[in-house]
Amino acid sequence: MVAYYEIRVAGMLPSEVLQDFELLSAAPAPVETVLHGPLPDQAALAAFLARLENFGANVIEIRRFRERRGQSGGRSDARARWGG
Repeated sequence: MVAYYEIRVAGMLPSEVLQDFELLSAAPAPVETVLHGPLPDQAALAAFLARLENFGANVIEIRRFRERRGQSGGRSDARARWGG
């Protein structure tokens, strides 16, 4: 089951961090970056966390939300499709 993740990282991240993870998006905040979007499985989450580690990012928090049943749509309405 695909799950929606929100990952908080200290400081700003270069755009290259999201390379190959095009369904994730970044929202810079004053002292952190909030990444959010769907990842297909635990292996994809582990791969993305490894990428963050390679960039020297300090992960503050990871939140996982389950997909709501019976709803679909594009990337633009992803937040409306996930519980939390």
